[in-house]
Amino acid sequence: METVTSADGTVIAFDRHVGGDAGTVILIGGAFSFRKFPKMVEISETLAKQYGLTVVNYDRRGRGDSTDTPGEYNVDNEIDDIAALIEAVGGSAALFGWSSGAMLALRAAESGRVPGISRIVAFEPPFVVDRENHVPPADLTTELHALIAADRRAETVRFYMNKAMGMPRAMVAVMRFTPYWKGLLATAYSIAHDWAVVEPFMRGEALRTEDWSHVTVPTQVISGTKSIPLLRKGAKAIAAVLPDAEHKELAKLSHNPSIEILAPAAAEFLTRAGSDA
Repeated sequence: METVTSADGTVIAFDRHVGGDAGTVILIGGAFSFRKFPKMVEISETLAKQYGLTVVNYDRRGRGDSTDTPGEYNVDNEIDDIAALIEAVGGSAALFGWSSGAMLALRAAESGRVPGISRIVAFEPPFVVDRENHVPPADLTTELHALIAADRRAETVRFYMNKAMGMPRAMVAVMRFTPYWKGLLATAYSIAHDWAVVEPFMRGEALRTEDWSHVTVPTQVISGTKSIPLLRKGAKAIAAVLPDAEHKELAKLSHNPSIEILAPAAAEFLTRAGSDA
């Protein structure tokens, strides 16, 4: 484990999976994810061993071995974390984000505050671009912060999955009996950081080209044919408004992805001729 200190003093923990000379990519997990999550480890090792990439797999603030800023949930802080990581690995890296992590990667590039981003792979960023499917309630921020402040982990997990992610209550109830429940509880309070990242773009409104005009690096947006319509529609929508983007929809892929399907597509883009990742 290595660490880097972000601009506000938060300590960010990361593992570096050294590959060959294909470049460096920073892996950004989504809600409830952490660097020791099995699929985060699997994709890191796959990209390093099979495709020669050096992969930086980190704990976003508030989870794993990274420290936190309880009660302070600001997307700028997470953008600063990415900037610190890029500086720590030599000043240039691609970003590969999953779900809210994909949206964070895009917002980091849009901010203009992170030099050294060479490319972006965005896997199913959860943009909600119309009201045909689930739209989170307007008061979600207030209720989420109240649950966290009251130290109610299980309720926080259920609330976020139901209200923010739109998962059916029965599905969330079953998750209590899976091996993943312990990890969900451990990262429960960090999801307020995820919500700070995604909230402005989950209101059921069409994306505006002018909001993303500064994401000038080559970007690949990936979605899966087995994912819900909301995610597939959001992926297509953000790819359409980015200045230099392509959208790829992969057969048999879902939001809980098969790394055997996801990794080759991402690696082809990250190692494509002309990439300086």
